[in-house]
Amino acid sequence: MANENGGVFSDLFNAFGALVQSLADTLTSSVSSASTVVQSCTELCVNIVTNTANTALQLVQNVANGISSAITPKK
Repeated sequence: MANENGGVFSDLFNAFGALVQSLADTLTSSVSSASTVVQSCTELCVNIVTNTANTALQLVQNVANGISSAITPKK
């Protein structure tokens, strides 16, 4: 009888341990996936800001060149 109870408790603890391990694995995987998504979004935002800044600087340079051309005496 004592062996049967030990077996039942052992099985219960093993099942509970497997459940906890499964939950821990799922949580770790979720955190890793979330981290990857955040990293991708951060890279995307940096690229958008960089490209926007480059375009704005190019526009300012083109406007400055246009103004300079307009006020420079013609030969």
